[in-house]
Amino acid sequence: MSTITFGTAAVIPARPATRLRLTVRGRRVMLVLAALPLAAGIAFAAISGGSALASNESTGTVSFETVTVLPGDTLWSIASKIAPTADPREVIGEITRLNVLQTGELQIGQTLSIPTQYTN
Repeated sequence: MSTITFGTAAVIPARPATRLRLTVRGRRVMLVLAALPLAAGIAFAAISGGSALASNESTGTVSFETVTVLPGDTLWSIASKIAPTADPREVIGEITRLNVLQTGELQIGQTLSIPTQYTN
């Protein structure tokens, strides 16, 4: 069996790790570098978001009549009340699209906007 022996001349002392020291100016530079992406994002949002308001077109306000859902109300019963002569399926489709309803489930107290062609 063989053995290896180390003498003190074979061991090289490790250099201590240098510690990064920042001056006040260095800290400020690091802060500015870290804040640049945030500032660029805010500037981009301000520039691109303002383009929608750049047109000179006047916008009209649209007002809808609303119906508050009562206990026992369904889309079918509401459609039958607001447009008794129309096909309830078409009225339900219009109410669903206008109110962006995902399902036909209604909550008591929920306010539904009624399409203008069915208002008095």
